[in-house]
Amino acid sequence: MRNPWFARTEPRNEAGVRLFCLPYAGGSSTAYRAWSGLTPDRVQVHPLELPGRGTRWGETPIGRMPLMTEALADALSGHLDRPYALFGHSMGALIAFELTRTLRARGLPLPAHLFVSGSEAPDLPRTRRPIHAAPDSEVVEELRFLGGTPAELLEDPALMKLVLPALRADFSLLETYRYHVQAPLPVPLTVFGGDRDPLVVAGQLHRWLRQTNTAGRLEILPGEHFFLHDAVAKVLATVTEDLAPLESLPRPPAQRDVA
Repeated sequence: MRNPWFARTEPRNEAGVRLFCLPYAGGSSTAYRAWSGLTPDRVQVHPLELPGRGTRWGETPIGRMPLMTEALADALSGHLDRPYALFGHSMGALIAFELTRTLRARGLPLPAHLFVSGSEAPDLPRTRRPIHAAPDSEVVEELRFLGGTPAELLEDPALMKLVLPALRADFSLLETYRYHVQAPLPVPLTVFGGDRDPLVVAGQLHRWLRQTNTAGRLEILPGEHFFLHDAVAKVLATVTEDLAPLESLPRPPAQRDVA
């Protein structure tokens, strides 16, 4: 049976490093559609499709972080036999971080690298007001402020009615998230930020680096919240550089449970 979490084909048993990519709120696997053609062959890009969008349009979206990371850990557990990395932007960054913690708690192989993009550090309190239970008009205005959603979609009530359930679930996942103190991850961490991002203060992104006890890297790129698209060449140049040492790594070791 096909694994629905993989937007395209499931990982192949070949040399290289697997890069599992998680979308931002309201986004789908299409956010990373072009990445395979922009990375070297040794980097196998695997955009992940969350329930309720894209190829999983008819499924119930997930609105709580623990449910999301447990489901993702189940989906990926059979594909961690080669070096792999996680990449997430905005909401996807937070999911990637908590997924890594879930994998550690299960004693599964950890990513050889974690990339978080366009997201405040997880231990910082959320400052924007909750929106997941607000009237439709307020959700639309929030999307307009965030940017990244086509104007023609925002102005089409029929289309918005179709996408609002997944959007509300994404906002719920973010707004109900609670950070719990744990030991730093033994995983190299690269943090991306936009120098004009109205949602994430570039000067506070260094706080992410406290979540690793090994190598950490901070890259501030030109752009607003969706610099991921505008500066994709620079993002992928950094990703490729960070993944280069992983080509010859053996199967990643499992980790012991962490209390």
